[in-house]
Amino acid sequence: MKMVAEGLIEETPNGIALRGGYCSDRQKYLFPLPERYEEEGIDPVTLKQEGTLWSYTVQRFPPKDPFKGERDPAAFQPYAVGYVELEDQIIVEARLKTQDFDALTIGAPMSLTLLEFAADQDGTPLVTYAFEPTPAGGVS
Repeated sequence: MKMVAEGLIEETPNGIALRGGYCSDRQKYLFPLPERYEEEGIDPVTLKQEGTLWSYTVQRFPPKDPFKGERDPAAFQPYAVGYVELEDQIIVEARLKTQDFDALTIGAPMSLTLLEFAADQDGTPLVTYAFEPTPAGGVS
């Protein structure tokens, strides 16, 4: 498997986490961490692994380029995409890992995960970060 882009996630003792930045001058979190973060006075930070669903939609047809998933409308599988609020940090746009779109509700607890969504030209699976509904009683 191969991440869709380098530097988006990091391994922590508690599992994967998003790698972001914090600009103390602007008192603002950033994601993803800018390439020239040191020059811009941005400190790398590990973002929270849980959040709440702030908003979402369901993509029911193949997006235009540069979409890297299934392009054939007959084979395309709808997917959810949303904004997840990481409390006291930032709101992050992400794929939502679920096929039960009717169960998604604004304010629902969400947990960071990985999602295989396509393959590159060599057939290697491409993976991106995503959020999924947190099961009742704990982190997924």
